Amino acid sequence: MEANKPDTATRILDVAERLFVEHGFEATSLRMITQQAEVNLAAVNYHFGSKDALFESVFMRRIGPFVAACLAELDAAEQSGEALSAEALVRSFVRPCLALSKDPARGGALFVRLMSRTLVENHRLLREALSQQYSVFVQRYTAAFQRALPQFAAEDIAWRMHFAFTVMFNAFAGNDVLKIFGRSQVVNARDPELIVKHLIPFVVAGLSAPI
Repeated sequence: MEANKPDTATRILDVAERLFVEHGFEATSLRMITQQAEVNLAAVNYHFGSKDALFESVFMRRIGPFVAACLAELDAAEQSGEALSAEALVRSFVRPCLALSKDPARGGALFVRLMSRTLVENHRLLREALSQQYSVFVQRYTAAFQRALPQFAAEDIAWRMHFAFTVMFNAFAGNDVLKIFGRSQVVNARDPELIVKHLIPFVVAGLSAPI
């Protein structure tokens, strides 16, 4: 193997990740992946078994470290001993998103977009795996938001978290909704720094707004 050249499985994962972001799961064929990864179909079958399994592998190799980073941020904030605000909790999630978007070794902005797109679409292949493996993430953030927003009932917190995380994942997916209605001259929906700047106050206001 040539120096610094990714092994076959990694090359397949990298190409599949990019194509899934560009075209979505359904529109990305194994033929497209094998052609651009310069491998044959047998190599994909050998390493992953199917397109479904390949998609899951693309996603799961990144999401574990990301969730761990979010929980580490939350741990650090809680260990400070200070009462955490809704904004502090939102930032504990957004900071890992921003760090991931700047780190090509962990997929960079490309994977942030794939992660966001996949979670917003609630992909059938990942729904069960995520609910089993990342229930701690949901439990920890739910408890933290309940402490930060004690004026709201548990059901209200659940709804607000649902809307808040949907907005955040959609924002990081890089979809410029304004282009549906006409050419947007102001919004750059692919710039993570700009997303964070405008996203945090919007989400915090929604989380904290009176019923």
